[in-house]
Amino acid sequence: MSSLLNIIIATFVVSLFSLVGIYALSLKEKKLHRILLVLVAFSAGSILGAAYFDLLPEAIELVEESIVFIYITLGFILFFFLERFIYWYHGHGHEADISAEIADRASTKGFAYLNLIGDGIHNFVDGMVIAASFLIGFSVGLATTVAVIFHELPQEMGDYGILVYGGFKRSRALLLNFVVALTVVLGGISAVFFIETVEALSGLLIAFSAGGFIYLSASELIPELHKEKSFKKSVVQFVMFILGIALIWSLGIIFPE
Repeated sequence: MSSLLNIIIATFVVSLFSLVGIYALSLKEKKLHRILLVLVAFSAGSILGAAYFDLLPEAIELVEESIVFIYITLGFILFFFLERFIYWYHGHGHEADISAEIADRASTKGFAYLNLIGDGIHNFVDGMVIAASFLIGFSVGLATTVAVIFHELPQEMGDYGILVYGGFKRSRALLLNFVVALTVVLGGISAVFFIETVEALSGLLIAFSAGGFIYLSASELIPELHKEKSFKKSVVQFVMFILGIALIWSLGIIFPE
């Protein structure tokens, strides 16, 4: 029982770090607009870094080598399909309906929804990792929680920027980011009650998430950066992209899960 309480507290604390976007609520519209593409560049790097340095190695370790890349590819394909479906439904499925609500929904870019889905899967797996660690011992669980927080913090900053850039209002972006972050708690509780099933599926979920993150970064976010015409701003974006990758890589070394 004490382990379950520790797991719930730890995963909820992790989910609270999704609220880093509160700082952005205080920024003026013009200033926020200036930093959005920088945040998108940083997030593209951190998501790609998470896929290559965190999720892929974990998936290869947990899933049989003969099928792991099939599931990674399926994750990529699934996100491509979801992006096409979201684009069709929100961008073309209601062209005859000119209500303000539909017009607002249609203006939201598909990659914002994809990011929510991918982040939800990733957070769910993080919750399972935290739970499994606490079931081993309190000190192991605490160390893992700290590691997950440091892994997630840079990505959560970028996630908020993606949602705002994708068309969500700032308050709604903050709320959605927090709701999706609560899947960490769901993953932790699920791991306690369905540990055998969860352990069997965790590798496949990680592989799916890795494929989805690669698609999101390479096919959706990086092309957005190409829209910047200023050479100076493009250099800043590239530096932030590399910084996002480097930060995830270095945190993986300092705080291995």
